[in-house]
Amino acid sequence: MVNLCFTLGGAIPVNWGFLLLRIAIALSVLTLLYLSQRFWYRALWRVTSHWGRLPLRVVPRLTYIGLLLLVIITTAQGLVFGRATFTRHSSMVAVFAGLWFFSALFAYIAVKAVHGLDRLWRWLHTATAKKLGTGPAAQSSPAAVETVADPGRRYFFRAATAAAGAAPFLGAMYGFAAERLNYQVRRVEIPLPNLPPALDGMQIVQISDIHLSSYMSRAQVRRAVDMANDLGADLAVVTGDLITGSGDSIADCVDEVRHLYAPLGTWGCNGNHEIYARVEEEAAYLYAQAGMKLLRHENALITFKGAQFNLIGVDYQRERMRNGQKQQTLPNVEPLVRRDVPNILLSHNPNSFHRAAELGIELSLAGHTHGGQIQVEILDHRLSPARFITDYIAGLYQRPLFAPAPTDRAASNAFATRPFSPLLLASTSSPVAHLYVNRGLGTVGAPVRLGVPPEISLIVLRRA
Repeated sequence: MVNLCFTLGGAIPVNWGFLLLRIAIALSVLTLLYLSQRFWYRALWRVTSHWGRLPLRVVPRLTYIGLLLLVIITTAQGLVFGRATFTRHSSMVAVFAGLWFFSALFAYIAVKAVHGLDRLWRWLHTATAKKLGTGPAAQSSPAAVETVADPGRRYFFRAATAAAGAAPFLGAMYGFAAERLNYQVRRVEIPLPNLPPALDGMQIVQISDIHLSSYMSRAQVRRAVDMANDLGADLAVVTGDLITGSGDSIADCVDEVRHLYAPLGTWGCNGNHEIYARVEEEAAYLYAQAGMKLLRHENALITFKGAQFNLIGVDYQRERMRNGQKQQTLPNVEPLVRRDVPNILLSHNPNSFHRAAELGIELSLAGHTHGGQIQVEILDHRLSPARFITDYIAGLYQRPLFAPAPTDRAASNAFATRPFSPLLLASTSSPVAHLYVNRGLGTVGAPVRLGVPPEISLIVLRRA
């Protein structure tokens, strides 16, 4: 990839390649959203055109336009002001908006894909028929190259189009009503180098990406907290994104999180949505008022059964500056790292793992990805939207301790960053750093999870 970096006004370098790429992606998404809405409105127009009376045709069309305008206004208010207040039931409208735009977009793409396959089949069929009709006998008989109607093909592609259009709507309803609320506890044992015997078996419960908003109620957060408390962990951590936007109540979320109980306390770090909502300071204050601690580029030495470990927490680690230039993650964290005790890092962004391993941090706990929220498995390959932003989708990863941090993702893929494998761990003599990425509890964009249920992690430390 070519980086187009220029100096603006002779002082500020700007990575125009990165900025133009982001603009192109945003415009592409907006274009697809517009085309999908136009497609479904035209489909409604065609269906209602066969209805007899004029009111029967006009009322559904006007209703669609009115609901679409309401959804657009509510969505715009949510993006600009953090919370929609256009109607008394704006939270319900926001949920409907997320479901509708998500379903309509993917249904439109699926239908167009089927139409494309239909056109490709017809083109290949016609080309084959013409090729077979190039002989002398065929030239004397024009009927030989005539394409015969195929009702079986038409029926198949009509059925495929209907199925492709309906599947995203059905999947979205399932992901909203069932899998989004299917909280799962995942127990993971992580071997750490130089772990004191007293810390062997210590348990950490992790929740992440709560996103208290129109999509996530306090009652749902309370249920997750109760499930976490039932695990009886020694330490509780919350790795960022308590809310989604500036209109969501950070106080309400902290008021639920404060009910987490662990003998060693509840600790946390800020995520990117705390930055978007500009509540980093407020979150730290509310944590302190509730008897918890939000670590903001600081560390704490914690004692468990006579042994100590170093808990480090940082705010969300940006990988690029506002002008698009790359920057190093975990700046000035090196003085917080201890060499005499194990280090555990709370960092919302899993992409800070490269630098954490280079600094000698044995275990990093992250969130941010939601596991992609949607994951499809095709021929043993898992496809996830989170792959566009990170190589660390969800679960446990390992990397050689003190290995130099790569400068780009290509180098990262080529340099020993792999999902955790006990066989790989046994085959190497050098110490290994670990990263665990929690799938989170909440959702953003659309209130849907498919193939990626929300997670409460129970991490058990083991001696390597």
